[in-house]
Amino acid sequence: MACRITELVLDSRDPERLAEFWCEVLGYVVLDRYEGSIEIGPEEGFGGLQPTLILSPTDNPKTGQLPLHIDVNPTDRDQDAELERLLSIGARPADVGQTGEESWHVLADPEGNEFCLLRRRLNG
Repeated sequence: MACRITELVLDSRDPERLAEFWCEVLGYVVLDRYEGSIEIGPEEGFGGLQPTLILSPTDNPKTGQLPLHIDVNPTDRDQDAELERLLSIGARPADVGQTGEESWHVLADPEGNEFCLLRRRLNG
């Protein structure tokens, strides 16, 4: 038997704001709040095929280019429309040395955590 990823933990100055942002990005809901941390995930809750995200409070989160980052794919629209939506909810372009020829967009969430919007569209 092997392991699978069930949770991703992201340190945050403002877990409420990041929970709101990532719920909007991923179509997640708030599952739990505990000692300042907020766990968000799919409506069916913890243990499903998709990992949950735990936004953990800290006064000094690491930001920018982290050793691990999140990639997202549009599920119900093309990449350009999804890029426009993500920018409208608080994402901003991030420069990590792209050439401009990439098929993905590098963005940052409201606290500066980088993530990529990939091109292919997945079925919801």
